[in-house]
Amino acid sequence: MLPLLDHLDELTRRLAEWGQPDFRRRQILSWLLQRRAEDFQRMTDLPAALRERLAEHFALFGSRVVAHQGDPGGHDRTEKLLLRLEDDERIECVLLRDEQGHRTACISTQVGCPVGCAFCATGLDGLRRNLTRGEIVEQLLHLARLLPEDERLTHVVVMGMGEPLANLDALLPALGIASDTEGLGIGVRRITISTVGLPEGIRRLGELASPYHLAVSLHAADDRTRDRLVPINRHHNIAAVLAAADDYFQRTGRRVTFEYVLLAGVNDRAEDARRLAALLAGRPALVNLIPLNPVEGLPFRAPSAEEVRRFAAQLERGGLNAQVRHRRGTKIDAACGQLRRREPPSDADDDAQRHP
Repeated sequence: MLPLLDHLDELTRRLAEWGQPDFRRRQILSWLLQRRAEDFQRMTDLPAALRERLAEHFALFGSRVVAHQGDPGGHDRTEKLLLRLEDDERIECVLLRDEQGHRTACISTQVGCPVGCAFCATGLDGLRRNLTRGEIVEQLLHLARLLPEDERLTHVVVMGMGEPLANLDALLPALGIASDTEGLGIGVRRITISTVGLPEGIRRLGELASPYHLAVSLHAADDRTRDRLVPINRHHNIAAVLAAADDYFQRTGRRVTFEYVLLAGVNDRAEDARRLAALLAGRPALVNLIPLNPVEGLPFRAPSAEEVRRFAAQLERGGLNAQVRHRRGTKIDAACGQLRRREPPSDADDDAQRHP
């Protein structure tokens, strides 16, 4: 059967072939995107015969949840889903809650990642393939189903697995569905695309007058350090990334966020902060500081809370607007840089680790 969201043209064709009125397509998508229907039989305002035909030809989902983990934290509770796709590949996505009532979906755009940042788990297994439009939107639908009926997703961050700008042809249509009032109705100003810094993709977003927030993962203020941490910098250096970000701002008027993962003894020294402040001077930018989230097997550690505060203060003295990201989901490997497509340990595995 055909996954519905990747075959909307076929849905339109079939409905016309079956003599159905034009509004049926809107009804079906409303049930899926807004009313959380799990099968066609739930679509009670459709004729029974049509529901049967739809079920014979289409599947509401091409992906399914194979693991669900929660990191308790009251209003800050974080949940992670491992999804299995039609071809048996796996991806992860995350639901983040906060005390302000934000319900944020962190979604993936690729199976794995081609970038290979030195401190990130996602790229350890390389890139398998791009996700389709439907596979991207389905993450939002699976995460929305974790919420009570009276709650909705309020924000989207495209910061999961993969490099979003390497898959814009699928991502932009998916975000169109997410932001459409007849889709998920998430405001465009509440959607953020995060990139390691592909100049061609950034410029494309600018040319399209993208309404979404743009976050650029910088992680270093000099090419030598960034070459080590972000290997793609050898092809697209800091100057090229900043030039593209400046072009994006000129075209859209939207402030760019620069993300900076702090690694103890690598890029967190006072001289690094001074260099970063000088690099971004004069730009209406926000620097989002992210203390390293631990990844098993990688040789980096996070700086102390005091060292993070000193780094942020140094940036602010240099005229930058800086904020430190609050850690959430680290206990279930759901935080920035920790997604990895792995099955969680079973209860038996946990017992074996506790009682060797």
